[in-house]
Amino acid sequence: MNTISQKQKAERFRELHHSGKMMILANIWDPLGAMLMESLEYPAIATASASVAYSNGYNDGENIPFEDVLSLLKKITNSVDLPVTADIESGYADNDAQLQENMTRLIGSGIVGINFEDTNKKTKTLESIESQCNRIKLIRKCADEMGLPLFINARTDVYLRGGTFDELIKRGFAYKEAGADGFFPILLKQEDEIKELITQLKLPINIITFPDIPDLKTLSNLGVARVSLGPSLLKIAIRAMKELAEQLKNHEGLSSITDNEITSDYLKILVNKNY
Repeated sequence: MNTISQKQKAERFRELHHSGKMMILANIWDPLGAMLMESLEYPAIATASASVAYSNGYNDGENIPFEDVLSLLKKITNSVDLPVTADIESGYADNDAQLQENMTRLIGSGIVGINFEDTNKKTKTLESIESQCNRIKLIRKCADEMGLPLFINARTDVYLRGGTFDELIKRGFAYKEAGADGFFPILLKQEDEIKELITQLKLPINIITFPDIPDLKTLSNLGVARVSLGPSLLKIAIRAMKELAEQLKNHEGLSSITDNEITSDYLKILVNKNY
């Protein structure tokens, strides 16, 4: 049984964004990964929608059934005492009533934060600012009614859709006024734009790791509040499996198995939480 209440975890998660120390969120996709990060003393756990989808045999983009996502989130939140924030894409909802129901169930799974993006999954276009703000307000109202200070990390896909920095900032201010606690401008990578956004918006900014972003020390010095890995850890794990599997086909690579420091005993330590 977890000894820390969901509300306490939510409050702790919020504090981490305002500590003055950049938080690294090593996105995972299962309870074992969550336990690993907890054992390594990460302050919080995050899921990545792509990792969750791919590891279960689906494409990213709300293709994995929502019930499967809920089931997995419950397993993850029950496996650790750390705050868990979930990438819920656009909420798996076609209308406000469905979004409210889904948020009630998501919060019920034990999570304390969400990534919520502004791409309409049906049209593959950006939601209007007004529409997305109304959806953020609905989520905030739902969380407040459930007594949880849910951290809403509002993701904008402006740069994914070929938009401008001015549009990105405009959405940042709008989402903040609607009730967002953090802003996640995916594909933002220019130092001057990151600095300008942080200076103007005065809201915790999330940067995701991908080619050509500034190094972590630079991001920290710029004032970035959190850096997420997205599906990077899954890709690294699959690369390791692929490389070894290719060696084994040629009757090579046995030492990678026999000399592996990750033993069954180590995995037992993780699942038994003896770290």
